[in-house]
Amino acid sequence: MKQNYKSVKMALLFLLFPIIAFAQSEITGTVQDTNGVPIPFANVIEKGTSNGVTTDFDGKFIITVNNLPTTLDFSSLGFTTVSKEITNTSPVAVVLEESLESLDEVIVTGLATSIKRSNSANAVASISSEEIIGTTPPPTIDAALYGKFAGAIVNSNSGAPGGGLSVKLRGATSITGNTQPLYIIDGVYVSNASIPAGLNAVSAAAAGGSASNQDNPTNRIADLNPYDIENIEILKGASAAAIYGSRAAAGVVVITTKKGKAGETKYNLTQSIGATSILNPLGQRTFTEQRVEDSFGIDAVADFIAARDAGRIVDYEDEIYGENGFISNTNFSARGGNENTRLYTSISHINEEGIVNRTGYEKTSLRLNVDHKATDFLKISFSSNYVNSISNRGFFNNDNTGTTIGVSLTGVAPFFDLFPDANGIYPDNPNGSSNPLQTRDRAINRETVNRFIMGTTVNLDIYKAEKSNLALVARGGLDFFGQQSRAIFPKDLQFQRPENGGVNGASIQGESQYKGYNLAAFLVHNYLPNEDWSFRTQAGITNEFFRLSTQLLTATGLVASETNVDQAANVGTDQTRNFQEDAGFFVQEEINYKDQFVATLGLRGDKSSLNGDANKLFYYPKASLAVNFNKFGFWNDESVWNQFKFRIAYGEAGNLPPVGATFTSYDVFSTGGLLGLSLNGVLGDPNINFERQKELEFGTDVSFLDGKLSFSGTYYIKTIDDLILEAAIEPSTGFTSQIVNAGSLRNNGVELAVNGTPFSNSNFRWDVGINFFKNTSEVTELGVDPFNIGAFGATLGTYRIEEGSSATQLVGIGPNPGANGFQVFGDAEPDFQMAFNNAISYKNFDLSFLWQWKQGGDNVNLTALLTDLNGTSHDFDDIDLDPSGQLGNGPFRLSQLGSSAEVFVEDASYLRLREVGLYYNFTQKVLSGILGGKIDGVRVGFSGTNLINIFDYNSYDPEVSNFGGNSIFTGVEVTPFPSSKRFLFHLGVDF
Repeated sequence: MKQNYKSVKMALLFLLFPIIAFAQSEITGTVQDTNGVPIPFANVIEKGTSNGVTTDFDGKFIITVNNLPTTLDFSSLGFTTVSKEITNTSPVAVVLEESLESLDEVIVTGLATSIKRSNSANAVASISSEEIIGTTPPPTIDAALYGKFAGAIVNSNSGAPGGGLSVKLRGATSITGNTQPLYIIDGVYVSNASIPAGLNAVSAAAAGGSASNQDNPTNRIADLNPYDIENIEILKGASAAAIYGSRAAAGVVVITTKKGKAGETKYNLTQSIGATSILNPLGQRTFTEQRVEDSFGIDAVADFIAARDAGRIVDYEDEIYGENGFISNTNFSARGGNENTRLYTSISHINEEGIVNRTGYEKTSLRLNVDHKATDFLKISFSSNYVNSISNRGFFNNDNTGTTIGVSLTGVAPFFDLFPDANGIYPDNPNGSSNPLQTRDRAINRETVNRFIMGTTVNLDIYKAEKSNLALVARGGLDFFGQQSRAIFPKDLQFQRPENGGVNGASIQGESQYKGYNLAAFLVHNYLPNEDWSFRTQAGITNEFFRLSTQLLTATGLVASETNVDQAANVGTDQTRNFQEDAGFFVQEEINYKDQFVATLGLRGDKSSLNGDANKLFYYPKASLAVNFNKFGFWNDESVWNQFKFRIAYGEAGNLPPVGATFTSYDVFSTGGLLGLSLNGVLGDPNINFERQKELEFGTDVSFLDGKLSFSGTYYIKTIDDLILEAAIEPSTGFTSQIVNAGSLRNNGVELAVNGTPFSNSNFRWDVGINFFKNTSEVTELGVDPFNIGAFGATLGTYRIEEGSSATQLVGIGPNPGANGFQVFGDAEPDFQMAFNNAISYKNFDLSFLWQWKQGGDNVNLTALLTDLNGTSHDFDDIDLDPSGQLGNGPFRLSQLGSSAEVFVEDASYLRLREVGLYYNFTQKVLSGILGGKIDGVRVGFSGTNLINIFDYNSYDPEVSNFGGNSIFTGVEVTPFPSSKRFLFHLGVDF
């Protein structure tokens, strides 16, 4: 036995010899910022391995390495990465400097976690604070997305101040359902609702079955202050957005606001002033006596001659749209704190006048964000935002009464006299229902909003061990707003007087209350069994509630100058209540092997009160894999190939049924003094399912030459099944249509991005970025008869949904119809979009500019039709369209009315200088000599938006949408509020 025991000892000594000979070393240290404040949760990784740890709340770390010397990489969100060679076990002190660029190094990968961008398997776009406001502050936060990344089509649906934009990610995502992305701000689900003001009571725009929301109201994401945003991440499709489940089919926009920083409190004050003007004035027709007679009759010739001889030819387009609206944008912020409590607060005020008199937008925003470390294991974050806004949007867009400013202006000739007399009495428009000057000066369309957005996140470290740790993340958010709309049409307006068929004045008053809150709790477990492998598991539950109630009172027959609804002869009421509750769970596993292979598997389960079965769980899986070939050791010089990654991702997401799809609604009627209910013609489906999106995405990311040149390419295949549509049914049932799941849709697309630094030295730096994307859609299955949708009929050009064709094709009557009786004249989907972004720095000067190029994509231009019908088109007498060269453009377009819709479908391509900014930065050295060192920095400059616009589209702007933003059927134009360009001068002070 002794001999055997000795053998065992010898064997153990042999096994332990390598460990003794190559003993591991334990390295300790701290990570701080430049103010000496500890940085918690900073990453400490042994270079070339996956051996790593994170710092604790005091910025301290302990890491064990196999050999010395070695190199450690230190990194943290918002700071530059530092590499430090370690030769002994003496304590290490590392200082990280702040960096805006490093914010882009991590992206969302779960509801409670993030991942390094270099390890992500999705093409997630990120936009930093510098990209949002660095060139020119956008009027609204969604306007900051123009051209910043591949895969998004941003349209300005109205040029009225205060917003009215739509954002669509990766093509068509629904035919009748939601097409706008989900917005999440600091973990709070926020509403981007657009609530109509009830103008249809005057405009009758919804007559004939057209879409009812033609008021183009403000979209509520416009409430956010762009100066408060630190970073925006865009999850463009289901492969990335599956973690958000049944509300993520149109993509997700994750917004993070600014936080406090430990150290001396820093202040920033910015003031911008400028002006706005019409983007593309069309001009007016040059009239002669013969042209007046042809268009207005012989009786109008005398009026024309008298006005011409008296010098009273008026450019009414300039009279209406020629205002140079004043813009003032003031923002003050402070950020600071200590190692336990950090604070960011801001106040901003925007006052922007429109290009039409008595239109404008005024907004005041207050924000307070607090981060507090209660103990070493408990951290609490709180964000809050109050917004008050007032928007005067005028009276524009389509109508069937000839009363909106835009429609009535199409019938105004320059020799008409529409100005008020000395007593303020406006003459009637002799060629229309409305005097547009009177409507502009007397009518009111005002929207007032008070909004609170609040969110809280609690991070609790349950335990920390050498190889694993477990944390609880709890989150709650509240979004509440009250919106008040007031549309007043006085009784003295031309179209309100009874002798002109009016209703003796109208007062339309709306009150909307929205409350949404979300709750979530997640467990996050990290496990590092050795230096090669790491596992991160997260699981949690979610609950969301949304309530929107709108009451609309319409009073006609006003008494004297009263506008109260109780001082009217007739009062109608309408109330809409939308209640929704969602609940679900989320689990995800991330596996990392040496940063070479990074795999993710996840599952979201959701149930919603909007589904046919409110208690049924629907599941949304996701899976992805990223392979970093540059981590395999193929290249010894990492400065040449910084990244060479291939990635593939799959995910599913949902689009909930519209409110009311699961039941049959009724209308109220009165007969003989008795109230009753009647069917509205649409049969609901109690078994309706959500629309399911499935997306497969794959691509590559390459970066080399120390990051001076990078490329990203993505191809995606996105299918949407169970499209929610209305199917015609037999009238004998008592209904005309039924809501059903009956179709499938596919999008294929490619996204490319190149970023580089062609030149850089101590005095000069030039950064350039180019992005390109193209999307095509196809209706792959249709369980109902093909149908026209989204416009005003085949005579003028309309969208048509039919199997085997694009979801956004434009068809109409024409000389060469297909088997369906219609001719295809175009497609609203662009052939491609590109953006060219440049940032040039020379010493203290910064110049940046963004060009955006949209090629292809068609609009239905009905503004030109209305001016043609009235003989006022600016190009009425030009001969550009008639193949025979005989007819002017106006007569030729009119000759096609009823025989071909081709002339109404126009190419909406454009090349646009979307943003430009030139700034000068005064150095602290110069300022210290002038102001005694009390000012850290001063920045002055000039910027502009939409300053250069190149397009052939025959109207004010190719970006239009008569039916608002929540539809894929944009690009239908009927006398919108024209778009504008902006000029701003800036002063910014840091102290």
